[in-house]
Amino acid sequence: MPLDHAWIEQHIPHKGRMCLLDEVLSWDAAHIRCRSATHRAADNPLRSHGRLGAACGIEYAAQAMAVDGALIAASAPLASTVSRSVRSSIGAAVGYLASVRNVALHVARLDDLEADLIAAAERITGDGHTVLYEFSVSSAVQLLLSGRASIVFDGTGSARPRSRQ
Repeated sequence: MPLDHAWIEQHIPHKGRMCLLDEVLSWDAAHIRCRSATHRAADNPLRSHGRLGAACGIEYAAQAMAVDGALIAASAPLASTVSRSVRSSIGAAVGYLASVRNVALHVARLDDLEADLIAAAERITGDGHTVLYEFSVSSAVQLLLSGRASIVFDGTGSARPRSRQ
């Protein structure tokens, strides 16, 4: 089964032009690498004032993390490498990008790059409630941005964040 744009769009919440990834290049229980050419599209929904700022690369990385979660949820053979609670929680939960840290932007914008973007993420740690990733976005041999992201899961299956009481 090809892990192309159509597959990605069916498995993450982002639809239409907001689904930014074109394909999964590689994936295992701890890493994912995805390719995208949408940064050059004039109708990219993240463009502002005719340009796509480098910070928008965080969304590309976040979508790679969402694909990672979808692949983990769909992969029964991973029971030995990913705890059942993480796998079942990811499969039934909505994930929210809770924070990004140590973000380093190495370019000012993405839309002027000719090469495709590679969004990569590595799962550092996680449980049934949160996952910590290190991420990067590169183009050809150039690192464009990097950082860490925390994903928090809503185990209720609701699309709304739970209120604090």
